[in-house]
Amino acid sequence: MEYEDLEPRVSALEQRVSDLDSRVRASEQDAAAARVLAGGADRDVGEVRDELRAFRQAMTTGFNALRADFIDLHAHVDQKFELIDQKFELVDGKFELVDRGFAEMRGKLDAAAAGQQQIVGLLETLIGRGTDPAN
Repeated sequence: MEYEDLEPRVSALEQRVSDLDSRVRASEQDAAAARVLAGGADRDVGEVRDELRAFRQAMTTGFNALRADFIDLHAHVDQKFELIDQKFELVDGKFELVDRGFAEMRGKLDAAAAGQQQIVGLLETLIGRGTDPAN
């Protein structure tokens, strides 16, 4: 009795082993495909990492060059402002000379006006006495 249903059981077992064998092969193929994809992804990540490193290096180089340009420009502007300050000092010096000249002329004009006022006063005194100044 045990041997009577042995053959269908063995056939069923063989069928299951065949199914399992197919599934194992499919899993092996899936695993191989996954390894290929993972290798490609790893290469892609490496390339992206290299590109990012190159980009970062280019940006750093660009920023350093820009910084150097700003430093040079700052020095140039400082130099120009020093020259401008020197020019203003020269102009201020010339204005001081002009101011002194005006003050000197004002003093002379005030002295001349005072002298003229004395002359006017003397003339009025002479006129008041009835004396002819031409004599």
